[in-house]
Amino acid sequence: MFIRLVRLILAAGLAAGFATAAGAASWNMATPYPDSNFLTKNVHQFVQDVEDATDLEITVHSNASLIKHPQIKRAVRTGQVQLGEVLISVLGNENPIYALDSVPFLATSYDQAEKLWQAAHDKTADLLAQSGIKLLFAVAWPPQGLYVSKPVDSIDDLEGLKFRAYNSTTARLAQLLGMTPTQVEVPEVPQAFSTGIVEAMITSPTTGVNTKAWDYAERYYDIQAWIPKNMVMINMEAFESLPEDTQQAILDAASAAQERGWNTSKQKAEELMQVLKDHGVKVLQPSDELMDGLYKVGEKLTQEWLEEAGQAGQEIVDRYRGE
Repeated sequence: MFIRLVRLILAAGLAAGFATAAGAASWNMATPYPDSNFLTKNVHQFVQDVEDATDLEITVHSNASLIKHPQIKRAVRTGQVQLGEVLISVLGNENPIYALDSVPFLATSYDQAEKLWQAAHDKTADLLAQSGIKLLFAVAWPPQGLYVSKPVDSIDDLEGLKFRAYNSTTARLAQLLGMTPTQVEVPEVPQAFSTGIVEAMITSPTTGVNTKAWDYAERYYDIQAWIPKNMVMINMEAFESLPEDTQQAILDAASAAQERGWNTSKQKAEELMQVLKDHGVKVLQPSDELMDGLYKVGEKLTQEWLEEAGQAGQEIVDRYRGE
């Protein structure tokens, strides 16, 4: 009985964060990407801002070194860590609301992505609150573009191509566009193109640069197919246990991190597309005919998402569209 009691006390101490000799709480934060990623750099600045304004001491465990990406939300919920960051759509299997920003061609610019996030924010926050988690902020990734070697002036030019898919949404997109989806993970992308396994893909400039797209794709069409986001969250009980001035300092740092992160994402998108250009990739604006066709396919995918998301999803989309 005594041993069990000691274990319970230790578990409670880990959940709330042990106090240091100086009286500061020592917290942990789990993130899925390496320190070189601009999102992780933004997290480090957020943590630094919190530490500068409070007595909290927060250790960032990046690159899924402490908690694997799919388990980060659960770790925050259970208090294994006090803070965490996840790609929102990775939670799509829990609730379709989380998958909203990965619906193709629903939001195709940073302004639209921000408006979509404003429309979805409250319902996303409510879902997290049901798990004992408080949403702090979200930051967009660079938009997703089309990599291909042949000219593409309309969706008819995509028909019959072998398309790199990496989840059910991209596979469904390929089917609707008359392409053949093939599951290929990022490390295998260059070889898949060089061997003819795939002939086209939609992904970010980040992935294009990381996989040296200039070795296998002549063109990049800036279609901005979707703009996924990461969100940072905190264990609700841990947050509410803090003094009000500390809570406010965290919220202030979160607000600054969201604004800084979106601005950095826009900057990175431009920088990375320039890297593609510098290595010989033709970075092109899509034709109106191509975008019209893609929007029609996107509307089909949106309707499919609405069927799954129900009334809650319809309310978000109506708010986003001003209806």
